[in-house]
Amino acid sequence: MVSRTTADAKGEVVVLLIGMRINRFWAVHLWLPVMLAMFRMLRELAKDPVRGLLSRVLLTASPRTYYIVQYWESKEKLYAYATAPDAFHHKAWARLNRKERTGKLRGQVGIWHEAYVVPEGSYEAIYGDMPAFGLAAAHGQVPLERRGRYAKDRFAYRSQQAPVAEKTG
Repeated sequence: MVSRTTADAKGEVVVLLIGMRINRFWAVHLWLPVMLAMFRMLRELAKDPVRGLLSRVLLTASPRTYYIVQYWESKEKLYAYATAPDAFHHKAWARLNRKERTGKLRGQVGIWHEAYVVPEGSYEAIYGDMPAFGLAAAHGQVPLERRGRYAKDRFAYRSQQAPVAEKTG
């Protein structure tokens, strides 16, 4: 294993943070289905890579808050999955909305997501003695020297060089 690496991402990077917060621990019958739905969606996406999920990392912020950092091929594929009638997300979201309208979830479990489309030149990564993780797991991992030793060099990296103007004269 190379000791220092960076992610081999090219072009824009699409990141979705999605998670839940357990507001009332004793309301297991309300928050557990939300958590299990998150895992079921991840299994569905893993079985169908064409949908566009490249990689994900499950994290916890506290005993109450769990979230997943997801890396997607494109914002179009993320949106297509979120709105696909055949995807489990569609069923889970409809069920959640019904419970929310009746007031059954209010105050019991929180849900959230944040989506980011990050242009090239606005991200960089470094991994020391790590297997492919996060952005590198989604886009591949290369030795640090390929993108630059310093963060400023990695931010400056461009996957495609601007066309060189022809010299006349």
